[in-house]
Amino acid sequence: MIIRRNFEDQLAELQEDLLRLGRFVQDAHGKAMDSLVRQDLALAKQVIQDDDFADDITFGIQARATQLFALQQPMARDLRFIAASIKIAVDLERIGDHASDIGKMTRALAGQTYPKPPVDLPHLSSLALKMVGDSLQAFVQHDTQLAVQVARDDDAVDDLCDEIQHEMMDVMRSDSTRVEQATRLLLVARSLERVADHATNIAEQVYYVETGEMRPLAREEHNHTLFASLGIEEKDWRKRRHLPEGHTKPSR
Repeated sequence: MIIRRNFEDQLAELQEDLLRLGRFVQDAHGKAMDSLVRQDLALAKQVIQDDDFADDITFGIQARATQLFALQQPMARDLRFIAASIKIAVDLERIGDHASDIGKMTRALAGQTYPKPPVDLPHLSSLALKMVGDSLQAFVQHDTQLAVQVARDDDAVDDLCDEIQHEMMDVMRSDSTRVEQATRLLLVARSLERVADHATNIAEQVYYVETGEMRPLAREEHNHTLFASLGIEEKDWRKRRHLPEGHTKPSR
């Protein structure tokens, strides 16, 4: 019993490290977006410098998980939890990298007047960070329904990112002097889109830990929404084309 209790304590510490990393990268993104909107170069510099801290936490999580593999020989859910923890740490670390990238964009855009008040990018950031927060909440609460909802929310992020892309393309066409600026703002939007993708990856790992089943939740939820909009049943569509469940997804 003592050995098992010690093992459970180690798993709890691993989870807390992941949550600490998650809180850190979410805070970094909030600062990065503030630096972009306010053109705050000091804050952007802080975000860029602090990225090393996320790297250090990630390395510690990976080392702890590897040690648990080697010394405890976990099985069943414990094994899935430790394996997922390594992947989740990598996704969170990359989310932190995107915050650093936005900080670098703030420096590159220093002193420039935006074509319009940057409202859409903060909104996109809020959507993406909510997905990150929800995926971590699903992880802590063992909530597969919330994990599925995170994957479902990815479509809203993709749609808004597409709108921003179209808007930036219009800016480029109407004013050639803003091509570089619009390109950089578009890259910020793409970074935020990737944050949402990493949140979906985390949600899929949560689903795997709790069920033992690895499912492409984002693709499944996208298909469900698309078929519903078309007024057809996905299983009937696949049956007519002799496709197994989950074989492919229709184009937009």
